[in-house]
Amino acid sequence: MSSVLILDRSQTRAALDPARVLDAVTSALVAIARGEVSAPPRIAARAPAGLLGAMPAHVPGLGLAAKLVSVFAAPGRTGRSEHRGVVALFDEHDGRLLALMDAESITAVRTAATATASMQALAAPHPARIAVIGTGAQARAQVALLAAVTGDTPVVVGGRDPERARQTAAGHPTASADTVEAAVSGADVVFCCTGAAEPVIRRNWLAEGAHISSVGGSEGPELDPETVRDGSLFAEWAGAAASAPPAGAHELQGVAPDRVTLLGSVLGGDHPGRRQPGELTVFKSTGHAALDVAAASVVHGFARAHGLGTAVDL
Repeated sequence: MSSVLILDRSQTRAALDPARVLDAVTSALVAIARGEVSAPPRIAARAPAGLLGAMPAHVPGLGLAAKLVSVFAAPGRTGRSEHRGVVALFDEHDGRLLALMDAESITAVRTAATATASMQALAAPHPARIAVIGTGAQARAQVALLAAVTGDTPVVVGGRDPERARQTAAGHPTASADTVEAAVSGADVVFCCTGAAEPVIRRNWLAEGAHISSVGGSEGPELDPETVRDGSLFAEWAGAAASAPPAGAHELQGVAPDRVTLLGSVLGGDHPGRRQPGELTVFKSTGHAALDVAAASVVHGFARAHGLGTAVDL
């Protein structure tokens, strides 16, 4: 019987090398756009206080994996939820279970990597100022990834709680904190990373030619209708518009399918992406199991190379 590598939360985080995750996620997005990924619609079993979701996928060359994640309300924190679970990575050739790793860490970093890939593909070159909206785990992951790949570009963290905004900004060498509106105003790139149930930004706050990346809003729209109306729209998969929430995006319900371009088509060179300097580009993320496969493959490779984790017989 082959051994299985078990990685706890700290080990999973240590193995999520930012540059490698960004490369792997980019490959997965291109594979999604080209129809090379096998990933059934996500399913969930509902309990009285939350749900347990399952997201399996196969990405050729990256692997075969499934994420099991519970989503329950955070005790004493109105409007916030906690995500806990595991990602199981299998050998794509013989089906052996290779590793079990922390799903929360993987989800946060692969989501930040996807949003960053959208910036690299769709934003105007050389942004002078980046805004990150939110102060939770996803906003912290986004700030940390930006510190790794664009450390010299000024970042402003916008949040309702000034102290939490300052704490989130501390994860980046040039970041500062401000209100949401002040952070968005004048920013060339805006990352929305909130648990909002209603819009957190307004169209009239946005600079001409801005790029918006929205990865939150699982409980409702994170972007206002005017931003969606005026923007050139991009997503990970066609179901972001074609499927009802929570699989699809609240903001893209009722949007004509031909208005939404797959981000992987831009990353793969099959679509030009931004066409004009003053164009408003909007990437709306709903997550996709292929991105978990991408991050899990990075974690497994790094862990084996650096001796992380505990091998057990299962």
